[in-house]
Amino acid sequence: MPATDRAARALDARLALVRNWSVARPPRGWLRAIRDALGLTTKQFARRLGVSQPRVVALEKGEVEETVTLASLRRAAEALDCQLVYVMVPNRPLVEMLRERAEAKADEQLESVGHTMRLENQALTAGDQRRQREVLIDQLLRGNLSRLWDERA
Repeated sequence: MPATDRAARALDARLALVRNWSVARPPRGWLRAIRDALGLTTKQFARRLGVSQPRVVALEKGEVEETVTLASLRRAAEALDCQLVYVMVPNRPLVEMLRERAEAKADEQLESVGHTMRLENQALTAGDQRRQREVLIDQLLRGNLSRLWDERA
């Protein structure tokens, strides 16, 4: 198994733990929700965070507007005795995405070659085409994966 395939499978296994999470951010943001639940005022939170009270208001607003930095969120989470969890979860397994892309690239390459062979009356049988496609997909997945994402000129 190629190292890249192992890496995708290993990452897929780690992501399986969070793939089905569906925890929507509260309308006013996590910072505000947790601060309110703890009964902290913006002034008290500001003191814990080591910033001004208007900065806390801006920070909470920035979270809702998605303009806050991860570093700021991490510091705010720590001031609330929380842990910031940051993760990107692909909509489907990475190995599935790679396979799909390799199939598309193989089909693209085979269509180009097939057209030339048909013009020369050397077309492959359907069975030979399927076998050739699988060989090409395997080669693409075992090679440099970045080539899968190159677009045709």
